[in-house]
Amino acid sequence: MTTTLRPTGPLQQAPDGVRSRAYDICVNSRPVGAVELATLPGFGTAIGTVRSLRVDEPDRRRGRATVAALAAEEVLRGWGCRQVQVAVPVEATVALRLTEALGYTERGRTMAKELTGPPPPLLEDGVTVRPMSEAEFQEWYATAEDAFAREWTARGVPEAPARAASETSHRTNLPDGLATEGTAFHVAVRDGGAVAGHIWTGRRALDPGGEPVAYVYDIEVAEGHRGQGYGRALMLAAERTAHGWGLRRVGLHVFAGNTPAARLYESLGYATTHLHVFKPLL
Repeated sequence: MTTTLRPTGPLQQAPDGVRSRAYDICVNSRPVGAVELATLPGFGTAIGTVRSLRVDEPDRRRGRATVAALAAEEVLRGWGCRQVQVAVPVEATVALRLTEALGYTERGRTMAKELTGPPPPLLEDGVTVRPMSEAEFQEWYATAEDAFAREWTARGVPEAPARAASETSHRTNLPDGLATEGTAFHVAVRDGGAVAGHIWTGRRALDPGGEPVAYVYDIEVAEGHRGQGYGRALMLAAERTAHGWGLRRVGLHVFAGNTPAARLYESLGYATTHLHVFKPLL
């Protein structure tokens, strides 16, 4: 029997440039499931993604999903994608085993924390967290786009799409700069008032159509100040921001290999909700 993908409609292109197309998974022309493919927002065609893949129960455990996933990779290659990235819920053990068998490796993970009880108190030991000033915001913004792009070029994405994605992300999420509605920037300082770190918190859904959460877009503690409680203080500030917005959940993304950050989040009660796994296509 032959397993193939059959388009269920034309190739779609959204105003933001994202391509997408849905397919039936067919065995000898008989539909047995479905798959939806797209490009990752902001990256042009550099990174493709499998938004969803489903095989109907009677046809499971027969290798249909494996063949469909490989066929999906061929489609994305045809679009010019250099990588494929998939977000897999941690409870989807079958999907995780499939991606591992097909050579995908972890790129990062989404973590989230449910907030219970009152907002956390300010930390002691001389650490102060306050709102970021306009001058500090301008200083941060001057380097933020470059830092975002370098994160992705270090992970195999060509420089042009990485920089385009960075520009799009910052322009879309901060249309009014520091005054953007639903945005909070804070800095951590100690003793004499020198800034040791910052955090950017906004609103977004962790899943398409899901409830919004307070999302940590960016957090950094300057080298030489790490391991001194600044990161923890900034993360607690994000929780206080969430409480102020009436949100009961905080989410974030951490790249694979950033072990100190992941340990900090785990110590604060964050748990992994999705693994982001990827595979080179070219």
